[in-house]
Amino acid sequence: MPKSSVKGSIVIDGQRLDITNPDKPLWPEMGITKAVYLQKLTALAPYLLTYTRNRLLTSIRYPHGIGGTFFYQKNAPEPLPDFVKTAMDGDIRYVVMDQLPVLLWLGNLAAIEFHPSLHSIGSPLPCEWMIDLDPSVEEEPRIMEAAAIVGETLASLGLQSIPKTSGATGVQIIVPIRPGITFDELRSIGHLVGQYVTEKHPGLFTLERLKKNRGDRIYFDYLQHYSGKTLAAPYTPRARTYATVSTPLTWEEVHRNVKPTDFHLLNIEARLAYTGDLLAQLPPQPVEVLLAHYNKK
Repeated sequence: MPKSSVKGSIVIDGQRLDITNPDKPLWPEMGITKAVYLQKLTALAPYLLTYTRNRLLTSIRYPHGIGGTFFYQKNAPEPLPDFVKTAMDGDIRYVVMDQLPVLLWLGNLAAIEFHPSLHSIGSPLPCEWMIDLDPSVEEEPRIMEAAAIVGETLASLGLQSIPKTSGATGVQIIVPIRPGITFDELRSIGHLVGQYVTEKHPGLFTLERLKKNRGDRIYFDYLQHYSGKTLAAPYTPRARTYATVSTPLTWEEVHRNVKPTDFHLLNIEARLAYTGDLLAQLPPQPVEVLLAHYNKK
């Protein structure tokens, strides 16, 4: 934790932050107060900030902890410290979460979830490719089976990927890409992959957007990955009972059928010290080759 200067304040990277209500329970069942949360954010910062830097940020704030009311924060809250950068998009002035003081400032405001744009500021192009596997039921024991099938399908197309828990009930499959590919191109091959796995496993997957029509099938969501939309950032905490963290996984862990609740604020630091950033270890994949083949049809 950053060195204390005066009671109720911390100083980090030359910036003074006033901390309010450090003993406020944010995850009561896990014993996580705001002070503990700020300590955990400090540990997560080298990983989380990688995926929020130079992006438009939407945060979800829980002023009274996860059991209380919450709201989405798109416009930068006031008063705004001098060290907080912002970026305009349309009529919204977004926070740019690019350094630890900004992360801790938001954490002190009880911002618990961080959902960045899927593109860099000022760019219409995606930073990576994400497929969102969204269960239709709260407890879905088949989610890792579904993730494994999608990963194997992508591998058969020559694309390696990294699965990550959403921190809630779902899993996202992430494929690093080179600059230049468009959202529409990724949607086109996403639809192709979604059709394939749905036809091969009709009892497991669906492309049906309306939840009421999905039954218990897992929604293969290739449409959420688009300009103007967001997905939970890698390494963001989530406002769930067990203080889960959106966590990249190995495929071996997927085959062991790990659960999203296995990865949370109280153990994520030790895990990252062992695994490092799994996403950063996978180089950009040859999506262009797949697109070229698709466009010849």
